[in-house]
Amino acid sequence: MSDLVPPSDDWLDAECRRLLDFGRRVVHPVGGAAWLDDDGEPDLARPVHTWITSRTVHVFSLGHLLGVEGCAPIAAATLDGLRTTLHDAEHGGWFTAVDATGAPTGTAKSCYDHAFVMLAASSAVVAGIPGAPALLADATAVFERHFWEEPVGRVVDEWDRSFSQSAPYRGLNSSMHSVEAVLAVGDVTGERRWHERAGRIASYVVALAEAHDGRLPEHFGADWSVDLELNRDRPDDPFKPFGATIGHGLEWARLLLHVDATLGDDAPAGLLETSRLLFARAAADGWDVDGAPGFVYTTDWDGMPVVRNRMHWVAAEGIAAAAALHRRTSEEAYADRYAQWWAYVVEHLRDADRGSWHHELDPRNRPQASVWPGKPDLYHAVQATLLPRLPLSPSLASALAVGRGRASGMMGA
Repeated sequence: MSDLVPPSDDWLDAECRRLLDFGRRVVHPVGGAAWLDDDGEPDLARPVHTWITSRTVHVFSLGHLLGVEGCAPIAAATLDGLRTTLHDAEHGGWFTAVDATGAPTGTAKSCYDHAFVMLAASSAVVAGIPGAPALLADATAVFERHFWEEPVGRVVDEWDRSFSQSAPYRGLNSSMHSVEAVLAVGDVTGERRWHERAGRIASYVVALAEAHDGRLPEHFGADWSVDLELNRDRPDDPFKPFGATIGHGLEWARLLLHVDATLGDDAPAGLLETSRLLFARAAADGWDVDGAPGFVYTTDWDGMPVVRNRMHWVAAEGIAAAAALHRRTSEEAYADRYAQWWAYVVEHLRDADRGSWHHELDPRNRPQASVWPGKPDLYHAVQATLLPRLPLSPSLASALAVGRGRASGMMGA
């Protein structure tokens, strides 16, 4: 048993509010959410990204549901950017990003972005943000028409602007965030097919984890053939890194438990066992393996570190996964990991002086900005303060709406 004491629910609540306060200047003049620098100032030289904007709508909708003053206007303003500036009025769907004039910076339409639009819209509907129901209807229609792939029961990763040609690539990252999104959509709409889609993707992850000893492949061909060599020459790619991604193993460990709790008797077999496997593999391969505490970013297929930088989101997902497994099993080992990883966040990642969390540290836990300059994203850190205090189902916004945000007392002292 660890001697470390986990943070109390009151501390988690205060940290959540501190994070939200850091992001109060996020609204971009052209619409949507700005990329924030280390002090929370908008970096207007960078594009406005759909994924950052969507995550901003999501977290400030959660803030509004928590009763944090000033969150609703931020959620509304950034949601308006999804309805206007970032939306492709000609072909439908959402651009990946736009520049300071509102012009798209590329032509691809990615499932990753569209999954986050669905998550944003679903949270905003629950929070009562104006325009959210129409956004949710649009986002779900686009997802069903272009990104959900029958009969395989998975997602198409990318299309061209007109949705006439799909890319010859499939990815587990977009699949992962699609699971998160469709669980939330199912909770908000009450339509069971969305939850069932999460189950179908999850069943594939169960098979992948078993076949690869808990090191999940991330990249696939159009026929879902595994590609273990993609980006070997660019191992620190922020969205498609080479090798096994430690943080995704942890994130999947948690998501499988959400799917299990949501579907109940209809859940695919093996979700808890696979969650345990993914968590154990990520902890063994990724945590404190190179002479300093922290999670390495990626490993090769034998579990050796490739990119040793510490990303804030990996620690956040480790915390959330440990909390979820403890809730599901009541096993003390997960509570120990939870306390250990929060202690690491407080000592190394949490920026008490300038706000938010450092997004990237070097292998000796010094702030670095080779992959993630600035502090553009509150999503992972905010969720790390909320998930330990909420049930495994329903999803965050729906759980907060029924007043369960401070009732669980799950891990806190």
